[in-house]
This record gives sequence, C-alpha cells and structure tokens, in this order.
Amino acid sequence: MERKRIIIGDQEISLPAIGVLPILGIGLALWLLTGVFSVGPDEVGIVQTFGKYTRVTQSGLNYHLPFPIETVNTPKVMEVKRVEIGFRTMGSNQYRTIEKESLMLTGDENIVDAELIVQYKIKDAVSYLFNFVKPELTVREAAEASLRTVIGQNKIDEALTSGKFVIQEETKELLQSILDKYETGILVVAVQLQDVSPPKQVVAAFKDVASAKEDKNRMINQAEGYRNDVIPKARGEAQAMIRGAEGFREARVKRAEGDVAKFKSMLAEYKKAKDVTRKRMYLETMEEILPGIDKYIVPGGDGGNLLNLLNLNEKGGKR
Repeated sequence: MERKRIIIGDQEISLPAIGVLPILGIGLALWLLTGVFSVGPDEVGIVQTFGKYTRVTQSGLNYHLPFPIETVNTPKVMEVKRVEIGFRTMGSNQYRTIEKESLMLTGDENIVDAELIVQYKIKDAVSYLFNFVKPELTVREAAEASLRTVIGQNKIDEALTSGKFVIQEETKELLQSILDKYETGILVVAVQLQDVSPPKQVVAAFKDVASAKEDKNRMINQAEGYRNDVIPKARGEAQAMIRGAEGFREARVKRAEGDVAKFKSMLAEYKKAKDVTRKRMYLETMEEILPGIDKYIVPGGDGGNLLNLLNLNEKGGKR
C-alpha cells in the first residue's frame, strides 16, 4: 500500500495514503446523520423543505433531510407562557410599573391603573410559527387593547370593586377572538387582573369617597334594619286590632241577636197575659233600680188595709 510521509518537527511519520472517495463517503454519512432529531413529549416537530412547511412530526426520534434541504422547529405546545400588561417582574417580589400600559379610561370618563397577566399556550404550531412574528409582543398588545376596550365599557365602581371578574372574563373572550381572527394558533388559558386602583395622584380622594360610600351603606343598612323591625310589629298590631274589632263586632251582633230573641219571647208572653206581665216587669224594674231600699206594696181598692201589706225584703232567708 502506498504510504505518505509527514515530517513533524524532527520526526518523520509515515501514513497510508487515503483516496478522495472514502473521505467523501465518510463526510456524506456524517452529513446524513445530522438529519436525526428528537421531539420531546411536550413538543411537536415542524419540518420545512427549502423553507416551506411540509409536515408535522410527533414526539420521539425522527429524521429529516439534512440542512439546507430540510430544517425543523420544535415548539413546546404544552408550555404555558405568560405576558404582563402594566408592569414587569424584575425579580423575587419586585416589579416595575409601566404607566403607559396601565392607565386606562373607564366608561364614565375616570382613569384607573389596571395591571393584567395573560397565560397562553400554542394550540396550532404551524399557525404559531408561520402566520405572524414576535408572538409575545403580539399577545401583549392584543391583551392591552382588549383590556382597554372592556374597561371603557364599565364604570369606575365596577372596575374597582364588584366587576373585576366580569372584566377578566370579557377581556379573555375578546383577546381570544382577536388572536383567532389573525390565525395566531394561540390559546388563551387565563386572564387575571393583578390590581385595579385609582391613579396615585388621586388615591387619597378615592379613599375619602370610598369611606363616604361605606358610611352611606352603613346608614342605609341601619335604616333598613329599623324598618324591618318596625314594619312587622306594626303589621302585627294592625292584625291584632282588626281581629279585636272583628271579635267585638261578632260579640255585639250575638248580644243584639240574644236581646232580640229575649224581647220576642217576652213579647209573646206579654201578649198572653198583658196585665200580669206588665205588673211583673214593673216590679222587676223597681227591684233593679231601687236596690237596698225597703219596698212595700199596698194593694189598692176597698179591701186594702195594713194587714195586706206585702214585705218584699229578704231577712234571715225569709221573704
């Protein structure tokens, strides 16, 4: 075999001569091996042939024609990404406010300082890679525009207190519709309002207003409590008076009916013996209107004398 001599310093080394074809073969094999690639369990492989998308590969060991014929991107489709609107996290428990993003106008023409976090992930890797550029910037600007739109449709009281959850949900829906319209391949996982507050310059005034509203609500609650206490009592008393009046009416009616029945029975007896009944009624009436007075009845006529004196008083159980 033909050998080739190489002099290195004071030494001479003899090496076997190798042809060009074997070297080319080794180089070709190494070049072909560069097409082997791995796709993680949370990734998909997007293969491009001469820069044009051709196919998608799933997780595991895969192969593509070596560069520059084919190239591959492996975006993490399961990773949840995050963007911040109105502030930037600087480190552990430290952040910086971005007022040009956070200051917004409400529907009743007040200004609020709103900070938002958007969490998203890739739902269509092909659209995510090829339909737009700078995904994070796109999501941030779309989220800011969505939040400004929703805040502008609500009053300041709703933005600061009870309407935060509704604002979050409406912002999420609007942001997702914008991203879908531009076919970004992004899925909005969550939208969370970090803080909604008045601007720093008017915080003290807003606190005074909030205190006044709390006092107002407290006084309203006290008045409602008093009303809820008094009205049922008054209604109860009214019902008691009505029932008492109805009972009195019923008693008077029954008493009158009894008097009528008594009078009718007396009238019937009177008609049977008018003189006797008249005299008995006269005596009973005198007994009733002259209590405790000695009463004597002296018969009239020719036969009347002292021996016919009738004693009507009761003494010792005798009449």
